[in-house]
Amino acid sequence: MKVDDFDLLAKTVYETSGLVVSADKAYLLESRLGPVARRYGVKTIEELVTMVRQRRDSTVIKAITEAMTTNETLFFRDTKPFEQFRRLVLPELLAARASKRQLRIWSAASSSGQEPYSLAMILREEAALLAGWRIEIIGTDISLEIIERARKGIYSQFEVQRGLPIQMLMKYFKPVEDRWQLTQEIRDMVQYREFNLLHDTRSLGTFDVVFCRNVLIYFDQATKGQVLARIAQVMAPDGLLYLGGAETVLGISDRFEPLPTERGLYRPTSKAKQSLPLG
Repeated sequence: MKVDDFDLLAKTVYETSGLVVSADKAYLLESRLGPVARRYGVKTIEELVTMVRQRRDSTVIKAITEAMTTNETLFFRDTKPFEQFRRLVLPELLAARASKRQLRIWSAASSSGQEPYSLAMILREEAALLAGWRIEIIGTDISLEIIERARKGIYSQFEVQRGLPIQMLMKYFKPVEDRWQLTQEIRDMVQYREFNLLHDTRSLGTFDVVFCRNVLIYFDQATKGQVLARIAQVMAPDGLLYLGGAETVLGISDRFEPLPTERGLYRPTSKAKQSLPLG
């Protein structure tokens, strides 16, 4: 791939999604954009770049962005955060929300749905404690295509073997030909929306828990700070933010502070609701 072509594609993806594609990831552009080129009736990525330069079809840019921001996920990824949610976070929130009996959870950049569905299964296992509660799980992703896939809740044998306990598979999935589909009960527990983390989050409402795991690692420092500021604006004052094991707010944002004894968990600070800078 020519340097100018790579630079244009990387700039386009950054401007539309905040994702940083470094030069050593040129192979990723080539492998993911080949199918996009074929979808738009061109034979090479160079021809696809020409379409971007000429802005002949705005959907091309969206397709390129979606192809580059679709990341791997799996059920109960890393295990500990979900155990932590069941053991610590859920009991704490049930006590704090006992009067209004309502809980809202956001899975940001939810990809094909394994994270929000993992949370839904945990909550379904605690159904006795949650009787009479209104529980909302919102899964968002920049890619409409991946959102539509998540709504269907259909996964391959390989996907359900990765992280999903066998008892959960037997209890909450049914075989569909050579794949597995989540039961309607679990699918109905999650609402999916197309959403770009670079946009104003306030339309999503207020959340008690936000999972934004393994997302910030794809952004530069400035974009990380902006995304955290937007998340802070839609969090309850005593809400909790989950980040990935390789992510932190330290040195990036003063709107969250880590829980001293719980790795990967953060609370909003008094600065959480400060207005975002213009521009």
